[in-house]
Amino acid sequence: MLDVIGTGFAGERENAAGAESERTESAARQPLRKRRHLRRLLPAAGLACLLLTAAAVPANAAGPTPADILRAGAQQGVADGYPGVIGMVRKGDTTQYVHAGVGDRTTKVPADPKAQFRIGSNTKAFISTVLLQLEGEKRLSLDDTVARWLPGAVAANGYDGSTITIRQLLNHTSGLPDYLSALQINGPYFLNTNPREVLPPQTLVNVGLGLRAPTSAPGEKFGYSNTNYVLAGMVIKAVTGSEPAAEVQRRIIEPLGLRDTTFPTADPALYGNHLHGYAIRAIFIGDDTVSNVQVTGSAGAIVSTMDDLATFTRALLTGQLLEPAQLAELKTTVPVTADAGYGLGIEHMKLPCGKWAWGHNGAVLGYFSEWITSEDGTEQVLHANNEFHMLAGTQGQAHTGKAMTDAFCAL
Repeated sequence: MLDVIGTGFAGERENAAGAESERTESAARQPLRKRRHLRRLLPAAGLACLLLTAAAVPANAAGPTPADILRAGAQQGVADGYPGVIGMVRKGDTTQYVHAGVGDRTTKVPADPKAQFRIGSNTKAFISTVLLQLEGEKRLSLDDTVARWLPGAVAANGYDGSTITIRQLLNHTSGLPDYLSALQINGPYFLNTNPREVLPPQTLVNVGLGLRAPTSAPGEKFGYSNTNYVLAGMVIKAVTGSEPAAEVQRRIIEPLGLRDTTFPTADPALYGNHLHGYAIRAIFIGDDTVSNVQVTGSAGAIVSTMDDLATFTRALLTGQLLEPAQLAELKTTVPVTADAGYGLGIEHMKLPCGKWAWGHNGAVLGYFSEWITSEDGTEQVLHANNEFHMLAGTQGQAHTGKAMTDAFCAL
């Protein structure tokens, strides 16, 4: 589904719709060091800011290696309550893996850094890549309006698809509300009551449009909304005649040889070597490995591994998937904070140590993951855990996120 920052564990659910949800989302998009107080329910994960935490280890300093730093963070994440945490550090062609805890609470099998997990809003970069490729093929322009390709899809409650561009969907400046803020969507999803419930993309869009009237004009400001990427997936289908999952498979997964990456569209189960996903509810922790991928769709349904995600993000940022003009568009950002800007499905941020990096995170029921990569793709750090219950600002997110940025700063 989406993106969230932080990780705390609290069992109570709050109403995620309306103004209160909007305040929660806004707070969650701030750097974590400014929102350690946050323990609110997020609308099924929904933002795109990475964990930017306190002072990082300076590069080339004597002491722990980047892998040591990431490993310590993984161990602390388990101490904070995660069943398992995995991580990866890559510099050039040298890769190191770390892990702590278990990938399955029943069998107690150790968390495997090679295992699959649901990547949540890290899906968004795949979707934006397809649309940028289509633009490079002259099949569309990112400045086309939504209404050109999806007439009538955005035409309710004061919203008008003829005033919103595809680019504004991808950089979250459309002004559209997040359907995942709606209790009718995030309530059943959190409780995992019906993993096979059919939720067509237009249904999700309609729920989002009904949440509130517009509060800003298209292009006016950044506002993270999963509705944007559901619509982006619908545009892909309108242009190509194929489902977005099929285009991602043909254009990205197959060319890059991402053998452990899939884009499920209806099947809620995971297969093969995968982390089991868990969610804390009150004093109980449930196995939510099987969950409804239709809730997130083009906003966050992809399943992958750290290796595949690192391969994809390196290829993306170094121009292996896009022509120069489209790569420049990918990296053109709108302001999120003083030290962070959002491009097209990826974020550019200044880390506490002063280094700049590209990255994103993803959070869906049972799973939370993040990646950061240098401009040239030679330095990469990723981590993932297998517990997420739709809250941001938890100790687990803070500790593992700080370890990620510190490890990157130490490369």
